[in-house]
Amino acid sequence: MISYDPLWTTMEKRGVTKYQLIYHWGISSNTLRRIGHGEAISSHTLNELCLILDCSVQDILQFNASEEELASISRRKEEIEHFRSRKRKK
Repeated sequence: MISYDPLWTTMEKRGVTKYQLIYHWGISSNTLRRIGHGEAISSHTLNELCLILDCSVQDILQFNASEEELASISRRKEEIEHFRSRKRKK
């Protein structure tokens, strides 16, 4: 799961508010809503935020895999490996 928690800390450190992002920098309020709800944003928006805040991607988001996500990926990897091994036997 992607978390945007670092963004709020970075904004505070840089003295940038949501208001400024919207009205001074042209970041849409819908984009900030999406970020606030942990939803996806475009790489273009991510790039813009990095430029505005003079920071790196790690200062805006972080990846935290849940146990459920890790288990799901593990099952998928097993299925792929099973499929590949069956193809090799043919």
